[in-house]
Amino acid sequence: MCLGVPGQIVKFIDANVVLCDFWGMTRESRLDLLEGTVTVGDYVLDHEGYAVRRIDDELVADTLALYEIILTEAGEDPIATEAFALA
Repeated sequence: MCLGVPGQIVKFIDANVVLCDFWGMTRESRLDLLEGTVTVGDYVLDHEGYAVRRIDDELVADTLALYEIILTEAGEDPIATEAFALA
């Protein structure tokens, strides 16, 4: 199963690459696949280093809460495990 991860854009590196905060871990995310525009502070759903969609402002809190539940029930942090394996 593929899992997209919500992250907040903290900085533009160039026109197609942003730096995102994923629960305190920062990673680059490419914007090539994303339709529309984003700005610093927006949340995106990232999959394999690509932002696949912008999360609507009114859905951010619910989306983050859902991921917190997933992480809690997993018993370990699968996002961190995956990210550190790639580092």
